[in-house]
Amino acid sequence: MADTMQFDLVSPERKLASFAASEVLIPGSEGDMTAMPDHMPVITTLRPGIVRAKGPDGDQEFVVSGGFAEVTATSLSVLAEQAMPRGDVTAEFMDALAAEFTVDQTTPEMLDTTAKSAADLAALRVELGV
Repeated sequence: MADTMQFDLVSPERKLASFAASEVLIPGSEGDMTAMPDHMPVITTLRPGIVRAKGPDGDQEFVVSGGFAEVTATSLSVLAEQAMPRGDVTAEFMDALAAEFTVDQTTPEMLDTTAKSAADLAALRVELGV
């Protein structure tokens, strides 16, 4: 069994991370999951939350607004809608994310999904203290 896997995190604006990680916790839409080397292949959607990666230079945390994650036995690729290092998150960033999940501006078909995302974002805001 390998000790590390390749971890890559990208958003439309930039690549935020690319390093060997021993484990990565991701906020899956069906619940949190930890990817480790030799993980079974899976693709999942992400909810607003924190991606936590353990690497050779210590732990790193990134805030994501949603997106997708692809896990293989040797790698984890996160394609985030929006993302930034946890230490860079501002109230303005959180306000901009909240504007995307306004329940009164969604279609009836997307009401449940939007309400869930808004609740996840509110919980994230509390966890970040922003």
